This record gives sequence, C-alpha cells and structure tokens, in this order.
Amino acid sequence: MTITEKILAKAAGKKEVTPGEIIDAKVDFAMMHDLTGPLTVESFEKIGVKKVWDPSRIVITFDHQTPASSIDAAKNHILLREFANKHKIVHFYDMFEGICHQVLPEKGFALPGKVVIGADSHTVTYGALGCFATGVGSTDMAAILATGRLWFKVPESIKIIARGVLKPPVMSKDLILHIIGDFGMDGATYQAVEFTGECISKMSIDGRLTLCNMVVEMGAKNGIIEPDAKTLQWLKGRAKEKFEIIKSDADAEYKTTKEYDANKLEPQVACPHSVDNIKSVREVEGEEIDQAFIGTCTNGRLEDLKIAAKILKGKKVSKKVRLIVVPASAEVYREALDSGILKILVNAGALVESPGCGACMGCHIGVLGPGEVSISASNRNFKGRQGSPDSKVYLASPATVAASAITGKITDPRDFYA
Repeated sequence: MTITEKILAKAAGKKEVTPGEIIDAKVDFAMMHDLTGPLTVESFEKIGVKKVWDPSRIVITFDHQTPASSIDAAKNHILLREFANKHKIVHFYDMFEGICHQVLPEKGFALPGKVVIGADSHTVTYGALGCFATGVGSTDMAAILATGRLWFKVPESIKIIARGVLKPPVMSKDLILHIIGDFGMDGATYQAVEFTGECISKMSIDGRLTLCNMVVEMGAKNGIIEPDAKTLQWLKGRAKEKFEIIKSDADAEYKTTKEYDANKLEPQVACPHSVDNIKSVREVEGEEIDQAFIGTCTNGRLEDLKIAAKILKGKKVSKKVRLIVVPASAEVYREALDSGILKILVNAGALVESPGCGACMGCHIGVLGPGEVSISASNRNFKGRQGSPDSKVYLASPATVAASAITGKITDPRDFYA
C-alpha cells in the first residue's frame, strides 16, 4: 500500500484498503476557522447532540477576517468564542496566532500517520509532515464534531519524483506551479499526490508545506511526503502527542508516476485567470503591476520572508507599487522581527500586516480595484479572488514577487539574486 492507503487503513481499523473503497475513519484532529466555523456550528446544533466528541481534538483559529473587517465578521467571532467557551474547546486560537495552515503544524497537530481534517480546502498543506490531511465542507465538519469520524473514498495515488535540486532563487513554489501546469487544474482530481526524490529530501519543511498546500489546485484529495529526519527534527518540542512513522511499501501501486528535473527549472508564474496557466517568468517579463503580495498559507513562512529580504535589502519598492507582506503566523512574525528581516522589508517600502488571510481572499488589506494588476505569492488567481473581477492576479514565488516590486513590472528574480 501507499502511505495514504496505510494511514486510512489504520484510521478505519482495517489491515488494508484499496483505492475506491469507502471507509469510516477515525479523525485525530479537526479544524475550523472564523469563515467556515459559523456554518459548522449551525449544522452541529441541528444534529442535536449536546457535546462535541472531544474538546481536546478540535482546533479553532481566527484568521480569515481578522481583525474583524465588518460587523458580520465581528458577529462570527462572537459566535465562535461563545461556542469555544460552551464546549470547553482546549485549542482555541483567537486572532493572535495566525493562519490556520501555519498554526496547526507549528502547534504540533499535523503529525506523521495521523488523520487531520479541516473545514478549509488548503488543509492539504499538513501532508508535508506525513499525515493524511484534507479539507471538507462545514456540514461534514459538524459530523466530525459530533462523532469524531467521517467517511472517505480511498483515493488513487500519483507519485511525483523530483530529481536534482532547486537552484536559488528558484523555489518550491516554482516547482509546484510547474507541476500544476503539467497536470492541469483537474488533472489529479480526488487523488493522493505523493512527492519523493532527491529534490524533496533536500527541501526544507517550509518548502514542503508550500508543495502540499497547492495540490488542491490540481484537484487532489491530499498531498503527502514521507517523514524523514528533517520532519522529526522540525517536530521536536512541537508534537501534541506520540505518532507513528508510516511509509509507502516498495511495491505500492500508483495510478500515475511522473518525474521532474529540478536542476532545469526556471522561475514560474501562473497567469490570469487560472492556476494552471503557467509560463516562465521570462515569457511574461515586463507586465506592469500595481500591487505585490507576499504571505498566505502558501508563502508566508520564514524562508519566504528571508529570500524576499535578501532581494530587497538596500533597495526600494517602486513608487508605482504597493508591496504588502503578511507573515503566516505570530511565530513567523516574531522570528522575522528578531532576525531583522522585517526591518529590511519595511526600509524597502513594504507594508507589514498582522498574520491573516484577508489579502489572499480579497476581503481586506490590499483589495484590488478595477483594472489593477497584482503579482502574488498566494495560491489562487481566478477572477475576483483578490478584489475586483476586473483585476488580474499573477501567482509567483516570493523571490519573483520581491524582484517585481522593485522594478514595478514582472521580473525574473535571478536578476537580483547573487
């Protein structure tokens, strides 16, 4: 079996499972946030149970509309605070901790061999740490709150072998954009995408989280990377409980196997208005921009801010451009602050905002107006994603975003990276 099949078999209490099989699985940790939480609570109350299944295995984060961007958002916060208090939810993170998909790994909920389910599509991020992680709707999350279980169809698996190494400033974001361009936005629908190869083993945990974060943009059920020494080192002092290392069998069967050469990869960009509309940065170089954005659950980690600071150090953001930087969590924010990264970014002309999802989802902090163009280190660029449906969003790595912020137009980061 593959790693995904093994984890699901264990969660279902079975010796083995096969792709296409319907199973009833035990959930280890469940997450909802301030946007999906209110509907989850409403659905949970309709079920009629008096208590949640386990208040120590439910995680609530405030990240999408924080600080509250409207009266309705404030009402949602009040509702969830009351729910957390009523049900004595142990792991309730108000607006101070950051984006859920950074907070859950940092706080030790995303652990090898576990099943972690979130009421958000980018829950797939956690697979970078060797767990089965996927997103569900609010009504499914309500069922989990009530029972601690959920049904799944066991997905077929895709094996992606990334050979060679990424040559900075080429980043993991460039690799996953290239892969999505190859597969297409529905090329991995309801399949498990397993990453392996020399490039992956040499990649940082930050980079691996970026890879798994975006598999949902090619339709995947989950993304996953086998745990290794880097995984265990990163989890030291974080893990909420004991865990089991699970790996794919040598003779596991995959629906598709594809190989990529990281050595030859150039900086990539997803052009409007589709994540799979991929070109090399050189092909679209010169497109003028109004806004540059570094942050989100895709690229708001320390590694991302560090490379942006390296490119921006001693330089200035173009007067035509708004550069918005949003660290993914309070932990990342503090590390970037203590190391001087934020000072470099601010001195260059960046606006550093509190951790959250507002700019990515076009809710607040950097909403685009009609006709405006953004280059963004986020994960989606469909019409209206970051504001006006008449705006355009290009997706790229933090390095490409930083270089473009300096010139005021889409720019290859290799021009600024020594």
